[in-house]
Amino acid sequence: MAEKKGAEDRRKARVRRAIKKAANGRPRLSVFRSSKQIYAQIIDDVRGHTVASASTLEADVKGKLKTGATVDAAKEVGRLVAERAAQAGVTQVIFDRSGYLYHGRVKALADAARESGLDF
Repeated sequence: MAEKKGAEDRRKARVRRAIKKAANGRPRLSVFRSSKQIYAQIIDDVRGHTVASASTLEADVKGKLKTGATVDAAKEVGRLVAERAAQAGVTQVIFDRSGYLYHGRVKALADAARESGLDF
């Protein structure tokens, strides 16, 4: 039997549907944050694969930070995912905040990615 979607799942689906409509072929920078970590992926929805990714669980990021749940951690992940996207030849993306408010760690990740060369 199918489970009923919660408010968070409906909001996430609504945001993602609007993003895919407005993307015009650009890859999507998707953010997931948990209470302890933050993750970012650049996803090409046309081909259906991940172009670049970064998270606070990676060894080089983990060594620099006390915890993965801070604004500083989000800035580091944003910078890293932007560098990896540039290496893969991606300069323009569309931002998918996955239903999270554009505030705090999500905003810090987006700002750091912009400063590192991603255009959105």
